[in-house]
This record gives sequence, C-alpha cells and structure tokens, in this order.
Amino acid sequence: MYKYDLHVHTKETSPCSHVAAADMIEVYRDNGYSGVVITDHYRPVFFNTSEFATWEEKVEDFLRGYRNAKYQGDKYDMDVLLGIELAFNNTKTNDFLIYGITEEILMKSKDLLNMGFEGLSKFCRENNLLFYQAHPLRGYCHLEDIALLDGVEVHNGNSRHDSHNDEIEVIASKNDLYMISGSDFHEYGDENNGGILTSNRIKTNNNLIKVLKSKDYTLFRG
Repeated sequence: MYKYDLHVHTKETSPCSHVAAADMIEVYRDNGYSGVVITDHYRPVFFNTSEFATWEEKVEDFLRGYRNAKYQGDKYDMDVLLGIELAFNNTKTNDFLIYGITEEILMKSKDLLNMGFEGLSKFCRENNLLFYQAHPLRGYCHLEDIALLDGVEVHNGNSRHDSHNDEIEVIASKNDLYMISGSDFHEYGDENNGGILTSNRIKTNNNLIKVLKSKDYTLFRG
C-alpha cells in the first residue's frame, strides 16, 4: 500500500509553518509515506506583501516550498504534488483545498482570490480540479454549500485545533461527499497524523484525481 498526506505546509511559503520543505520530506520518508501534496496557504497576504512586482514573479515565489519539496522527494523516489489551501481572507476564515492545480493554471489565474466561493467552485469544475473544504467545523469556520463542493476534509490531524472530525464525517457520509484526511503539517510532531492509503501509486495530478474520484483508498488517521 502507498501512503500519502494530502495536507502539508512548508516554511518557505506558509508563514505559519516552521519546517523547511527538504526537512519535511525527510520526516515523511522516515514515517513511511510514499508522497505528499503540498498545500501551502494561498491567501491575499502572501501576494500583497511579496517583494516581487509582477504576477509571474509572485507565483514563482509561492512555488518555492513545493519545488524544494519536489527536489528532495525526487531523491527518494517519493511523489510530491502541487495543491493549494486557499482562503479569501487572511485570518479567521474558511479554507479550501484544491487538488489537480498546476503551475500553469496558477500563472494564468490572477483572480482566484477574487472569485468568491461560488466562482471558485465553477472554476474548479471547468478546469477538472477537485474542490474540498478543509476542517469545515473548526471553531472559526462554517460549512459552505455542499452542493458546490466535491468533498470535505473529515480528518484533520492538527492537534492544536479541534476540527470536530467525527461530526463532519457524519455529515459527509449522509451527503455522499468525497472524504479526505490530512495531517495539516506545520511543525515537527504533526507528521504521520493523516493521509490516505491506496494500492495505486500517485505520481501525477491525473493519478490523484482518479484515485480520489474512484474512492479507491482508505483514510489514514495516524
């Protein structure tokens, strides 16, 4: 079986993360993971405070964590994919995990943070991306319209928050939503607290989309 964490942050890109991408990969390798999806925080504050002037330069800056993780992962034949955790505001806001995103899509999509929830849902469907709400019942969050989501994160392994995992899993099951699990890695000790187990190796975005849509995996809760 292959083990993948679908919710991982890097120090290079996410201000709240404390572990550099290369060091994070070492930790995940030691814990038996086959790969990770880098879901760094995609928020207005990153782009508004970037020292770079052009959109392309800002995106390159955003991708540093992912690229450093991929470089290190390639050394160990680990699969490192790009995702994002998008929030329309900087604090106390809902977060959305988007899978299947590419560097090319980010480069040409300057307006992701201005689309609003409904617009982002439509964008994901038009671009064959999967659209999940992260930790929907965490204290400062509220569950969005499930008709516009592909799924929800029913296990968030971050021990510094109560994400009410059991409650959101009941809601997801009743409404036949796709369900995912992730560690929400930010610092040492967060590793090995979430992910999926699958018999399929996930080397590409297409592999990931196929596995998630087919539900050909089990949730790993640490």
